[in-house]
Amino acid sequence: MNTRLFIVILTAVIISGTGQAKNQEAPDSLSRELQEIVVTAKQPATKLVGSTLVSTIPGTNLARLGNALDVLAQLPMIKVEDNTVSVIGKSNIEIYIDGRPMRDEQELRQLLSSNLKKVELLMAPGAAYASITGAVLKITTRRNFVKGLSLTDQFLLECRRKWSVMDYLALSYRAGSWEFFANGTIKHYNSLTKGMTTNTLVYDGKETVVGSSQNNSFPTTVGVIKAGLNYANGPQSFGAYYRYNPERGDFKNAGSEWLDDSPPISSNIDKHIRAHSHLASLYYENTFAEKYLIHFDGDFRRSNENNSVATTYTDSSNPAVNSTDERASTLWAGKLYLNFPVGKGDFTVGTQDSYTHTSLDYRMLNDAVSEYIPSSLTDARQTSAALFASWSRLFGKFSLSVGARYEYVDYDFKVNGKRDEDVSRRDNLITPDLSLGYSFDEESQISLSYKMATVKPSYSQLTGSLSYTGLHQIEGGNPALHDERMHDIQLFAMWKGFMLQADYTRSLDTYAFVKQIYPADNLQLLMHPVNIDVSALNLYLVWSRPIRRWTPNVTVGMYRQWLQLDNHRYDKPIFSYYFDNTVSLPHGWLVTANINGSSQGDMHTNRFAASWFTMDASVGKTFLDRSLTVRLSATDIFNTSNNGWTMDAFGVFVDKRQSYDRRGVSLAVTYNFQPRKSRYKGSSAAEAEMKRL
Repeated sequence: MNTRLFIVILTAVIISGTGQAKNQEAPDSLSRELQEIVVTAKQPATKLVGSTLVSTIPGTNLARLGNALDVLAQLPMIKVEDNTVSVIGKSNIEIYIDGRPMRDEQELRQLLSSNLKKVELLMAPGAAYASITGAVLKITTRRNFVKGLSLTDQFLLECRRKWSVMDYLALSYRAGSWEFFANGTIKHYNSLTKGMTTNTLVYDGKETVVGSSQNNSFPTTVGVIKAGLNYANGPQSFGAYYRYNPERGDFKNAGSEWLDDSPPISSNIDKHIRAHSHLASLYYENTFAEKYLIHFDGDFRRSNENNSVATTYTDSSNPAVNSTDERASTLWAGKLYLNFPVGKGDFTVGTQDSYTHTSLDYRMLNDAVSEYIPSSLTDARQTSAALFASWSRLFGKFSLSVGARYEYVDYDFKVNGKRDEDVSRRDNLITPDLSLGYSFDEESQISLSYKMATVKPSYSQLTGSLSYTGLHQIEGGNPALHDERMHDIQLFAMWKGFMLQADYTRSLDTYAFVKQIYPADNLQLLMHPVNIDVSALNLYLVWSRPIRRWTPNVTVGMYRQWLQLDNHRYDKPIFSYYFDNTVSLPHGWLVTANINGSSQGDMHTNRFAASWFTMDASVGKTFLDRSLTVRLSATDIFNTSNNGWTMDAFGVFVDKRQSYDRRGVSLAVTYNFQPRKSRYKGSSAAEAEMKRL
């Protein structure tokens, strides 16, 4: 479709929707069952409570949008791309649904927007969460319990350069105080990326160029099987579930490599992934003496992954390079806390403990390459124990929250059976947090918060093993990485439909990837993480105000950092914008159109190229009393989702250009038979540790 014609049609649709709304406005209402009253009222979509953004869904156009992912994509400060939820300016987010952690994207898919009550975005998570957590999303659903059998089935068909398909089926049965549930997902998707990387450096006294091109294909099949039970009677509840997750992937890259002006050498990389994981989780919650709430979560996770990689060259002078790696991890974790009133406020005290064991057995099967990339067996064991306490209270229009977290970490790292004394260590950490808020009125609030955090690198970043990526390029971790220490000061303000976020962070020993010359008999470039010190300022201005059937959400922002590394400064700011639109049309039709873009600028050691803009759009409708939802979506309509960046550090200038396979269309069909909220109240005992595995 002609670009101009598409824009004209989209504009006409939006104008039509807003214009007709004057005479066809449907009343906003929330129907509550089980003797709850019916409320009909205009509500502010989002307000600031302390340092938490609270978005109410009933009474807005968002209530008829589709599923939870569709709603989150239209809320301030929240972005959704390829079913991945992120928070602007934040990393390492956690998502909770009715008090329990979200385990996979299907949980958001199955939630109808009409069953959502509110979404809380904690921009300054307190001591009850791991210090690595940058933001927390808490989703609360409406109370709509239905006895008997419930069924949800969702089918997704997507076409980009290749076809992808997904089917999700969930069954549950509720009788009295008991609830039994089981669900399964099968998904096969294809992803393609293309790119080129050039590395310029001085080697043996002369300027040298190492280049490579990539044409990657990622066909992957993933399955999920989950079953569990829940019991709730009065103030007491408990539950448990088991989840099995198999994965099978076949990575292929048909590219080329070259050195200086020599003719490119064609290469083919075949990687086969076979993985599976087991997760068992349980919880117990009880309220006694009418004011004391006790909660316990326990988790056990076991995962295994076997990879084999074969690199072949059309040039017979370069032999094939083969390697294998076997990864295994085990996690035991528990979290216990007690909540009760103290000094006219809420006090929470608890403990969070875990034991993690990970191993990586890497085998290089090529004798020539094994001289500089040897086979290795790394073994990491970590025991951690944390104590946390927090207290919060309202003082009229003022709000106060204060907390502290103490962590003890015993980390034991071995290479080929020998303990590495330089990497193994014991740490004692204390991280405080403080938040102050003031509410002028219903539409005007301000908050100021401070948080100190300790961020641990992932286990893949800590591994000492290296992997082969080309004739002159290798990748690896860095067992000498230190834990990041971060200080964060954040200001949030809201006035009517405007929001302002100012976030200043000072990070000591944060992680950045660099390329360096690796000591070997021939030229080898090593990509690996190193510790750096960086300060950064995030500024975002948001405007969001429902206008009849049209809900616009406009965000403009700036990221500016202060970093000097290897006599280079990385301080060019990045400007970005987001323009999200939701339009409710007559007869139940819903249209969305989201546009975003960014300028050139520096983030850590990378200078990102400018992004003109990308645009996604969708149209959907519900049928059969909202039990059936049909949604047609288009992503990256103008095929502008490209990524490019440069890096100049440690004598190596890197120029990388990459295009993603995001442009496409998808059809999602969801059927819900007696949909209702789950009563499972379990939470994560070690969400941060699971992310590190």
